[in-house]
Amino acid sequence: MRVLITGGAGFIGSHLAEALLAGGHQVMVVDDLSTGSFDNIAHLKGQPGFRYTIDTVMNEPVLAELVDQCDVVYHLAAAVGVRLIVESPVRTIETNVHGTEVVLKAAAKKQRTVVVASTSEVYGKSDAVPFREDGDIALGPTVKHRWAYACSKALDEFLALAYWKEKRLPVIIVRFFNTVGPRQTGRYGMVVPNFVRQALAGEPITVFGDGTQRRCFTYVGDVVGALTAIVTREEAYGNVYNVGNTEEISMLGLAERVKTLTRSASPIVNIPYDQAYESGFEDMPRRMPDLAKIRALIGYEPRIGLDEILRLVIEYQRTH
Repeated sequence: MRVLITGGAGFIGSHLAEALLAGGHQVMVVDDLSTGSFDNIAHLKGQPGFRYTIDTVMNEPVLAELVDQCDVVYHLAAAVGVRLIVESPVRTIETNVHGTEVVLKAAAKKQRTVVVASTSEVYGKSDAVPFREDGDIALGPTVKHRWAYACSKALDEFLALAYWKEKRLPVIIVRFFNTVGPRQTGRYGMVVPNFVRQALAGEPITVFGDGTQRRCFTYVGDVVGALTAIVTREEAYGNVYNVGNTEEISMLGLAERVKTLTRSASPIVNIPYDQAYESGFEDMPRRMPDLAKIRALIGYEPRIGLDEILRLVIEYQRTH
């Protein structure tokens, strides 16, 4: 199989590229390195079947040529991370919406299968936990930039499903729930690498808000396994699937777990949202996926629990 990964020098994309190459597939990566890093794929350079292009997906001629040469597109290129979303809302909306539009348009000309990466953020402020793929979404007001990312990814989903309905483009949408693992950067607000870095450096572990907000963290290897399996199932076309874990923990609990596993003396400090991000910042109190749909499709079960995830991230940061 010939595969194109947009955003392939990113955290998830680079792990996916590794797995596909190990499976004997040909892999092409396109990434503008705005949030990804060439270091993530440098070890793949020179491997048989691997090619990379440093460019944006919004370069339509380049993207169209790459799509022509592949069988499947994994569209992972996006603006990610709460800090980036709050600080650069124009970039967030333009990258996510227009980038997806360009990918779908090119794929439709050749009827290529497209897997569109979405996010648990699209559920917004819904309190119908665990979140089901057919559940309602409840976004905050447009004057709060925090919701621009959720809205842009929801629009990506609407557009992809419209291409399936109108043009029969084989599309699959996957909603990620807090994917973590080695190579993830905390530069854009990712909580696990930030907590681990702070703990290892002996700095205060900074918990935003009151710390009672709860999340479920998914190991990147489990996500990659789902991504490689899902494209083999034609019944997935035109559908949306949660990909995550159901092991829930509060942010205070996470900070304490990281502190224990790193044997750090770092104090745990709460920082108000207004100070961490912007005035009036809103967050989701809980974010847990219902995994019944993807379990029925491919037998998906997360294999790696939170303590093992944290140990892997800690080991990675200690050696890098």
